[in-house]
Amino acid sequence: MNVSTICGSLAATIMILPGLALAQTSAVVMDGAADAAYGNAVALQDTNTEFGDASTGLPNFCNGSEIDGLYVLVEDGYLHLLIAGNLEDNFNKLEIFVDSIPGEGQNPILGNNPDIDFNALATMGEYVDPETGELQPGLTFDAAFVPDFWMTFTGGAVGPKKARVYDTYCSYSRLLTGGGSEADAGGAGPGTSGSEGVLVLDNGIEAAIDNSNIDGVIGGPDLNVDGGAGVSTGIEIAIPLTVLDYNAGDDIGVSVMVNGSGHDFLSNQMIGGLGGSGNLGFPRFVNLDVIPGDQFVTIAGEGGGGEDDCPADFDGNGVVNGADFGSLLAKWGVCGECQEDLDNDQQVSGSDVGAFLAAWGECPESEDGCGDCNVGQSNSLGCSDSECQDAICADDVFCCTIGWDSSCVSKATSGNYAECDCP
Repeated sequence: MNVSTICGSLAATIMILPGLALAQTSAVVMDGAADAAYGNAVALQDTNTEFGDASTGLPNFCNGSEIDGLYVLVEDGYLHLLIAGNLEDNFNKLEIFVDSIPGEGQNPILGNNPDIDFNALATMGEYVDPETGELQPGLTFDAAFVPDFWMTFTGGAVGPKKARVYDTYCSYSRLLTGGGSEADAGGAGPGTSGSEGVLVLDNGIEAAIDNSNIDGVIGGPDLNVDGGAGVSTGIEIAIPLTVLDYNAGDDIGVSVMVNGSGHDFLSNQMIGGLGGSGNLGFPRFVNLDVIPGDQFVTIAGEGGGGEDDCPADFDGNGVVNGADFGSLLAKWGVCGECQEDLDNDQQVSGSDVGAFLAAWGECPESEDGCGDCNVGQSNSLGCSDSECQDAICADDVFCCTIGWDSSCVSKATSGNYAECDCP
């Protein structure tokens, strides 16, 4: 894989913290810019754009489409995505596919999904030519990526040239295993750019854009390793985890790509990158599984969560506190095998509250002398082992002032700090 990823992995990976509250975090402002809470980009573009190199520098009207990088934050019940780059004001489409439910979804995209945004999914999906009987297979992803949710964002100039305005639109649909027009779907618009133009959909999804980037990749099909570095504005999306039917501990896969205005011509801009490539063309005939590398990013769900010696620490930060209590309340009632069910009776009830309160406070130190310093936590300052934390923050103040992200984890697990005994 040619895309730059954190920790040098083949598919960019960050860790989910499953301590969820009931409202969106104030650390993220929906405006199309990556707030400090996002930390560093989890993946960068490696291919120059053949959909126009953006150069206008305006927050709305833009003359090119590019995906320079991807920022991810899972916090307070939302999956936050900042797709750094630009979207041309000709109603090019940003397609976002999410794989959040193990064992469900579609790969390839089928032809019997809801008719949303001018039948976008049918345009990208499987089709049998009625005259020839030819099977046109539908957009095919890497074998390990089976999306069960799709959404699209677009924007463009409307009205007379001298008085034109910039309008944005957003649509979504569940991708049911086997397809089906009854899948939940919807859309919203128009909005506009910046925080004043945020789109809010009926299921709680929010979307915003800041088109002002003029950096990142340049025009052309050539390989440009880390070409998207330094870009922190673009299209920002917040999806409630409940919309994704996400269960704490599961992985989430995300694939994003730029498509033509009719959802009918895939560019060479996607995350993960293509390793240098021209535009891909009609989506129905594109098979990403035959392209080297992963054209998706994995957000690993094993991060966070109470360990055996501290099961009430649902967010894995070494402390049982109010954030964990919020997670417990959010799971109240029958919950199957959720981690908040401390007495393992298949429901969260008063007995679990008693067990939770008995565990309140600092968790016991782990035997490895590391605490949770080997877990990425971009929304937490420092980690639970104070000696390891202090040693790393003396060299990298970011880890204790902005967030304990993947670079801090790399330091903790490098073996270069005697204070850190992290596996």
